[in-house]
Parts: sequence; C-alpha cells; structure tokens
Amino acid sequence: MMEHIKEYHRIEWEADKEPLTAEGPVSPETLERFPFHPGLVAFRPPAEQREAIIGISRLPEGRIIIARTGAEVIGYVTFLYPDPLEHWSKGNMHDLLELGAIEVTAPYRRYHVARNLLRVAFSDPHMENYIVISTEYYWHWDLKGTGLSIWEYRNVMEKVMSSAGLERFATDDPEITAHPANCLMARIGKNVPLESMEKFDRLRFQYRYLY
Repeated sequence: MMEHIKEYHRIEWEADKEPLTAEGPVSPETLERFPFHPGLVAFRPPAEQREAIIGISRLPEGRIIIARTGAEVIGYVTFLYPDPLEHWSKGNMHDLLELGAIEVTAPYRRYHVARNLLRVAFSDPHMENYIVISTEYYWHWDLKGTGLSIWEYRNVMEKVMSSAGLERFATDDPEITAHPANCLMARIGKNVPLESMEKFDRLRFQYRYLY
C-alpha cells in the first residue's frame, strides 16, 4: 500500500479588492466550515456537491483544493483514484490519481482561480510521486455559461492544465475517441518509476495488445 502524504499549501490574491484564498489539501473539518457558492452547479446542486467533496477528502488518497472568499467556497479541484467502473482503474495503480473535477463559479472565472487551484495542488512535493490524469470530455464543459465554442473551451482547458504541467497524451480509449475535442491530459511526477509509466502506457492503448 502507498502512503499518501499530503502537505498543505496556501496562496492569497486580490480580486476587485476582495481577497481570495486557494488552499489545500483541506480536511473535512475545513470544508464543513464553508458553504458552496450557489453557482457551483456543474455536477450536482451545491449542497450535494459539498457533501460529495467532503466524502472525497476523507479518502486516504483524496485531495481537495478549494478557492474561497471569507464566507464561501467559489471553486475547487479534486484528486482521487479513478472510479472502479472506469477504464483507468483497471491497472490497479497505487500511484495514478485522477483530477476528477475542477469547477469555478462564473462570477470569479476572470480572476485566475483555476490556475491558482492547480498551482496550490502541485506545490506539494509529494505530487511528484503520482501520475495525474485528467479526462476532458466536451459534454462536461459549460459551453452555454461561457459562450465559448467547443474548440475555444478546449483551448482554455488545455492552457489551464498545462500551467500545472499536464500534457496531452494519445489514447485509444473509446470515450476519449468518441469526439475529436475530447482528450487525455496527464502529468507524470518526477519520482514515478518506469514500471508505473509502462502500466500507464498499457492503459492508454488497451486495444492494440489484442491483436
């Protein structure tokens, strides 16, 4: 079993004279202190999403980074093992985490919140022990709320993810290849062993080994 060491980091910055904070990984107790902004509705109603994220924070590998005002959470990013029903869990890799969700409420999106969430997340040197993947599916994107086209939105997502060192990786996963805008992004930590890199390659190309 892998020991999941989590080192807390925090940054603060100004947004129209309102101080914002990005911090984490945060504990369940910290999350319970703050309500979620009512605009955090990408996955489920804010109160339900808050409970789901508190649950992730209790997992041994779970990492939650939040962005907040003094009164409420206005953005978050989650890291955890891939869902057992997902293809990416088939390798049973102890050092592969999925960036499961990143969301920022609309009124704060122009304040570099997403970039600062990822900056805090990867400030922890123990993240160098993991391969971190992010599966980008266009049907999860807030195209209506942003007014962006599919390709404009993907360009924004790639820039945000690349700011934290994630890069596009080829794959034959059917969900990724279902639409040309979908993509797999990943960051391979400096301490990840060659054996894990090879397992990741086999996961990325699950079908080529059938022939």
